[in-house]
Amino acid sequence: MQSKKPGVHLSLAMESLNRFEGLQKELPTDIEFKKIGGMVIIETDAEYRAMEKFIKEQQAIGLDVRLLDLHQALEKEPFLSPSILGSTFSPLDAQVNPINLTLGFALAAKRNHARIINHAEVLGIHTKNNRVTGVATTRGNFDADIVVNAAGSMAGLISELVGISMPVHPRRGQIVVTHAGKPVLAHCLISAKYIAAKYDPSLADKAGQGISMEQADNGNLLLGSTREFVGFNKENTLSGIRRIIRQTAAVLPVLENFQVIRTFAGLRPYTPDGLPILGPVRHLNGFFMAAGHEGDGIALSPVTGDLMARMLLGQKIHTPLDAFSPDRFENYGGKHHG
Repeated sequence: MQSKKPGVHLSLAMESLNRFEGLQKELPTDIEFKKIGGMVIIETDAEYRAMEKFIKEQQAIGLDVRLLDLHQALEKEPFLSPSILGSTFSPLDAQVNPINLTLGFALAAKRNHARIINHAEVLGIHTKNNRVTGVATTRGNFDADIVVNAAGSMAGLISELVGISMPVHPRRGQIVVTHAGKPVLAHCLISAKYIAAKYDPSLADKAGQGISMEQADNGNLLLGSTREFVGFNKENTLSGIRRIIRQTAAVLPVLENFQVIRTFAGLRPYTPDGLPILGPVRHLNGFFMAAGHEGDGIALSPVTGDLMARMLLGQKIHTPLDAFSPDRFENYGGKHHG
């Protein structure tokens, strides 16, 4: 919750959080949902001032979040470095297993008569009289009155198939995984730099990428993450991995006792304003966007699915979604990064 922009973005995330409790019971997989609370680690005076302002705006929307001094932060997480200045804390921050969640959504969809066709590369989108009529794939053609572009970091490429420019660009994040060790973290941790890097890429260049740390159920630590525009390259780099280890160990010195067992990287679907693109595309009837969530795709998945279902069925939506409308990028002339 704490990494969401105050405003409708945070409001949607809070609505999503409420739905996860139900999904834990409703989906045919254990999604390992736990509301463990989260902290934003503050390392400099400038970050402290920025976070004071940020949490006031979050509190105004109703998020349960507060500032902690160094002593209070160390009470919650004793293994943190005493060189930090303090942190924020929200009891609402939660963890979920993203693999189990994705599988759960897929199995539940199939239970409700959805057909899932794997390994089908989209080759084109058929249109007639400015209306979507179907999708061409490597596994045949599929007729459709409605096409939802939920292609993640590749959503920009899919839009281009129908001549529509949507500024969704892949932004690489590298992750370090340690061996399963004793519990050293009770909460999800991110740094104040992480929030700065998420919403202002120029800050990331000056102050570093910002870090995230969490300990999985089985004791593995997940340490992240870089934010890089390198096209669709999902490889790890030695410099990226070293930077993650250096920055996380500075905040959590006990990491020196952990072994790195593997690294991986993924692509986040970045948009220029840090907000997802949801809804119908004005210039092509039946073509909808549900993409551009950057690192919030899992957190916002329940509410995104619900909103999209309501839109597709023509039902009334009570949340103002103008901030997420594809129309906001109508005159976008930017080029791909990286």
